[in-house]
Amino acid sequence: MTVHVITGTNTDVGKTIATAALAVRLCTEGRAVTVVKPAQTGEPEGAGDLATVRGFAGAAVGTVEFARYPEPLAPNLSARRAGLPQLDLAATVRRIRALDAPGRTVLVEGAGGLLVRIADDWTIADLAGQLGAPVTVVTSLGLGSLNAAELTVEAARRRGLTVTGLIGGSLSRDPDLATGLNLAELPEVTGAPLLGCLPEGAGSLDREEFTRVSGNLDTRPFSR
Repeated sequence: MTVHVITGTNTDVGKTIATAALAVRLCTEGRAVTVVKPAQTGEPEGAGDLATVRGFAGAAVGTVEFARYPEPLAPNLSARRAGLPQLDLAATVRRIRALDAPGRTVLVEGAGGLLVRIADDWTIADLAGQLGAPVTVVTSLGLGSLNAAELTVEAARRRGLTVTGLIGGSLSRDPDLATGLNLAELPEVTGAPLLGCLPEGAGSLDREEFTRVSGNLDTRPFSR
């Protein structure tokens, strides 16, 4: 099964843009790709993370969303406040496995960080464990990023998860001292390879330029 879970060290670290870049890059390499967002919060119909992926990847990438909740909160809290049903872990695993096929890579984008609750009784880490899927961590790169990345990778490994690597979600065109040093230190302190970085503002690029910068990512672990 070629299913990969994409998580972040926190919210707003570039997880959706990194997921879109992985999808675009894999498509250019001839892979079929489906991006799954189990739970979207805080966005009206027609907007949100999968809309961003479709904007860069077009119809070449399949997108599937299982639940949508109105307020921009952790999915379990947003569902609870809206009186909407929360996702069931076993059913979510079955639906994702049903999307898998030979020659296809399924990218599952979480919400926020690894331990954000998708429902009251499970997190994206639990989903990765049930799927037997490796985890890729999208990280910030500035001051404080080493601690956040190391905590996330450690939490994943303590749960028996395989960490494919790290992706820098937004690399400044003029990196400060901390960022420059962190690029070398992130693989050292986490024991996970840095698969590449996306430039600051990548989400504002046109599709042609976005396809070009997606080439910054090492996608070999995603097509095995």
